Amino acid sequence: MDAWKRKTTETLDGIVAQLEAKGSDANRAGMARYGINVDRAFGVSVYELRRMAAEHRRDHDLALALWARGLHETRLLAVFVDDAKAVTRAQMEQWALDFDSWDLCDQATTSLFDQTPHAWPAVADWAVREEEWVKRGAFAMLAGLAVHDKRASNQQFEATRDLLLAASPDPRNFVKKAVNWAIRNIGKRNLHLNGVMVELCNDLLQLADRSAAQGNKSAASPQRWIARDALRELTSEKAQARLAGKG
Repeated sequence: MDAWKRKTTETLDGIVAQLEAKGSDANRAGMARYGINVDRAFGVSVYELRRMAAEHRRDHDLALALWARGLHETRLLAVFVDDAKAVTRAQMEQWALDFDSWDLCDQATTSLFDQTPHAWPAVADWAVREEEWVKRGAFAMLAGLAVHDKRASNQQFEATRDLLLAASPDPRNFVKKAVNWAIRNIGKRNLHLNGVMVELCNDLLQLADRSAAQGNKSAASPQRWIARDALRELTSEKAQARLAGKG
């Protein structure tokens, strides 16, 4: 075995031992109450995982090994220690297919993938996929880009309007919440995009009325929830005052 492979393996084994020691049934139960898949989890908090990750920053080889280990906490650690510059599009696709819990999906897409050069193409590709976690990943990543991609133009975010509208009838809870999250984050980016997203929400309410009139309540319900929840935040005095201050 090459020296670097041996070192990675030894580091991985040591990390797994630490995770096992730090885990607890109480934490696992708490995670489960929040809808996190704990089938392969030790019960280590994300705060402790981030502390552990600080010792292994930007170690791409270790990240790949941690992900391959297949445990909930090793995969979260993989997200926190990986080097965004080394992440490939193929890696993003493989990891997305491995998502099995909302927290893993959200951490991967908003703490790593959204910082790669592949983020925008992945959003466009994943937003029309049927797999629940992949589709959620598209809109979670878009929510992350709205916060982290300082160089993105208003036009780039406006261009996601059709993706947001197309996904709005999806009744799956984790998908509709991610669509809502993306709309809210884009709408909080600046005053112009706030107006764009408020208009989109009003269009969603009209679409919901149309869906309901056609007897499609399964589409109308998520559309209404997405729009009303987002409008509540985006049109609030607090949000408007903060955006006016930025402008």
